Amino acid sequence: MSKQKFKLSTIIIFFVCLVVLLSLLFTDLLISQTVSESIRSSQEEKAKIVSRTVAKSEIVRSGLEREDDSGAIQEYTVDIQQAADVLFVVVMDINGIRKSHPDPGEIGKHFIGGDEEVVLNGKENISISKGTLGQSLRAFTPIYNDEKEQVGAVVVGISLNNVEQALESGHKNILIGSSLGILVGIIGAVFLARYIKKVLFGLEPSAIAKIHEERNTMLQSVHEGIIAVDKNAIITLVNKSALRTFMNMGLQGNPVGRKLTDFLPFSKLERVIKTGRSEKDEEITVNGVTLLSNRAPLIVNQEIVGAISTFRDKTEVHQLAEQLTGVRLYAEALRAQSHEFMNRLHVILGMVKMGFYNELIDFINEIVDHRVNEVSYVTKNMKDPVLAGFIMGKLSTARENKVEMKIDNKTVIPKSSEDHVTHELITIIGNVVDNAIEAMSEMKEKKLLLKLNYNKNQLRIKVQDTGPGLKKEQFTHIFKKGYSTKGENRGYGLYLVSKSVEVLGGSIQLNLSVEKGTEFIIQIPYKGEQETND
Repeated sequence: MSKQKFKLSTIIIFFVCLVVLLSLLFTDLLISQTVSESIRSSQEEKAKIVSRTVAKSEIVRSGLEREDDSGAIQEYTVDIQQAADVLFVVVMDINGIRKSHPDPGEIGKHFIGGDEEVVLNGKENISISKGTLGQSLRAFTPIYNDEKEQVGAVVVGISLNNVEQALESGHKNILIGSSLGILVGIIGAVFLARYIKKVLFGLEPSAIAKIHEERNTMLQSVHEGIIAVDKNAIITLVNKSALRTFMNMGLQGNPVGRKLTDFLPFSKLERVIKTGRSEKDEEITVNGVTLLSNRAPLIVNQEIVGAISTFRDKTEVHQLAEQLTGVRLYAEALRAQSHEFMNRLHVILGMVKMGFYNELIDFINEIVDHRVNEVSYVTKNMKDPVLAGFIMGKLSTARENKVEMKIDNKTVIPKSSEDHVTHELITIIGNVVDNAIEAMSEMKEKKLLLKLNYNKNQLRIKVQDTGPGLKKEQFTHIFKKGYSTKGENRGYGLYLVSKSVEVLGGSIQLNLSVEKGTEFIIQIPYKGEQETND
């Protein structure tokens, strides 16, 4: 980067003064012309008014009709000349003979100038001509008697020297104003340069450019995606990592300058601009790509000027977490079944040792009948073996915790056409059921109802327990990450439920009309595989 030769203040002062000087120069030329035209026009109007006034005078009209009354005309015109401060007021008859003149010796002589022919023919006119009193601006007006017959004319002259003096005086005022404008411009340029220098923290443009390049390099080199918007939600900054992420999400083109809601409607940055509160570790899933996003308002001088979001692609981690969650739930279901099976083996072993063979037969028959009925009911209505096996495991978990769990499934639920939906369902059902079983640990009555209903590509899940229920102040917090009334390092189950429901595009609600316990109602889109009967 080349070194700057002049300081910013010097450049600002020079260019501001140059602009002011050129502006005032052109303004002076334009104003001078306008003022000149205005002064000349005002002088012409003045001469015309005086001539019309004299032409209407009864003294002048009667004096022209009576040729022996020229003395009255001369006296009247001299008074008018002095009062109006004009060069001359001359009255002539229809033949062009003067009846009045500032020089009495010129009375009775023919008017000089050659520009009187127009007025003697009955038309007003204005001209510049030279007469006995020198060069002058002249205004001619015809004079008519009561019978509307022209009996003469009056001419009023204004010295061109007076006109030029008026023009010079106006131009002088313009020059004085322009000079003052230049002086004010110079002073303003100095203060402007100092103000800009202060705003820029005393930095020169070269230093600002260097800092900008360094900051831009930093933003582009970080692994996290960065997107910033102004207070009108217009995108102002996007780094390379963000562009790569957007391409993976199927979003094409340069988003800078576009409306945020048009390019990235799910970012929720507009909410941050409105509330002024930061949001951390929020997960967003779009087109199969999961982002972990942090959002914060941009505040300058206690005013929100925009918002910024940093995010990373957490799809792989999210997928691993889903798998681990499913494995954990599978493992718990198998552990519960194994534990239940071991308990029953201990009972059988004890009855064999004590010789209670008849009772042993009844006990085994009861287990077999119960197990057959339970397995038959679940597998008959659930065509997905993974989901059916998981439900069986949850029944064992409930019995292990002395909870009477009932499955109400009146419709056949086909296997999902998408494998990931099954994993999400396991996360949803597993966490809600586990939460309900744990909530009833201290209750005398422990009943749990899991109701599933499939209709028109919609799966409705209802989980109702007889636990202690929820307080009203807990309704808005139970789905937040880390919120729990059971101690630290808890509060992730219902959070995962809400995220899985969100991924599937479903909805979740609490039924507040239940007299006791808690009832979750979850509805999600569910497209089953088409079964083929051979």
